[in-house]
Amino acid sequence: MHLLKRRTLISLAAAIGLGMALPTLAAEPIKLRISTAAVESDWHAKMLTIFKDELENTAPGEFDVEIHLNGTLFKQGTEPLAMQRGNLEMGLISAQDISNQIPAWSVFTAGYLIRDPAHQIAVFDGEIGQEFFDMVEKDMGIKILTVAYLGTRQLNLRIEKEIKTPADLAGVKLRMPGTDTWLFLGQALGANPLPVAFGEIYTALQTGAIDGQDNPLPTVRAAKFYEVTKQIVLTGHLVDGVFISMAASTWEKLSDAQKDKVMAAAKAARAYNNENRVADEAALVSFLEEQGLKVSTPDVDAFRSTVQKAYLESEWSKSWPAGIVDRINTVE
Repeated sequence: MHLLKRRTLISLAAAIGLGMALPTLAAEPIKLRISTAAVESDWHAKMLTIFKDELENTAPGEFDVEIHLNGTLFKQGTEPLAMQRGNLEMGLISAQDISNQIPAWSVFTAGYLIRDPAHQIAVFDGEIGQEFFDMVEKDMGIKILTVAYLGTRQLNLRIEKEIKTPADLAGVKLRMPGTDTWLFLGQALGANPLPVAFGEIYTALQTGAIDGQDNPLPTVRAAKFYEVTKQIVLTGHLVDGVFISMAASTWEKLSDAQKDKVMAAAKAARAYNNENRVADEAALVSFLEEQGLKVSTPDVDAFRSTVQKAYLESEWSKSWPAGIVDRINTVE
């Protein structure tokens, strides 16, 4: 063994002396662990495979992408802090997560503000989005790559009570994610909001610990909530988004070329997610009716006026940049 090592060293020394080129050692791939609470069958989980595949095609051997679903690596809502502490490279985070640290972001948690997926992209790909993304990078140390359409949130209830206006939700135990902004939305809708982790919703519905939950219809199908609920109420109260994000400490280690490839991969993932989710939503009413659920449309104007009034009179709106609602409304 020692003789072999000695011969190798002699050979290397000879090569150097002769000016021969030495084989270069490949750089270690950059590990990118992505954490999300999404279930495997949901589109924003599947889009992460698109992100991974895109990087493998455009930057072979440069990245080692690991996808962690179902909140197995970090629980829902804890991803921002994990990235800030250097314990996580990437995560899917919400406006609600961000507004816990940057109150101005609570404007994007307000019901009936973003109109549809096209409006969402126009807002966040434009000047407004850049301003708000810069806030996150500066104040939180997190680089937002892009926003992906998470769906339009609807009410999904295990009770048969007819829901026409916010007054009909009085006393209804509505599951919401466990942050103040989410809970305020549930309250603004007229319900009694209760914080329940995403992975516990199915059992909570099954046992009656909650009367309902709110999520986009593709998530209702993917998580099989239709098995333990009786109706969908098409309030359309929040056009939701999820932000593909990277710890700034990781982002800053990338070369300019790598940054371009990562950004392109994120946009490819978004395109895949948005196309499939929009198509899915259009077909899901029929699917849910076939599963035995009643699907109804309430007085959406009553919900909109009640929810908007609650936000404009709340402490949340005091932290919003001046004129931001009008600016968002004028984006086409």
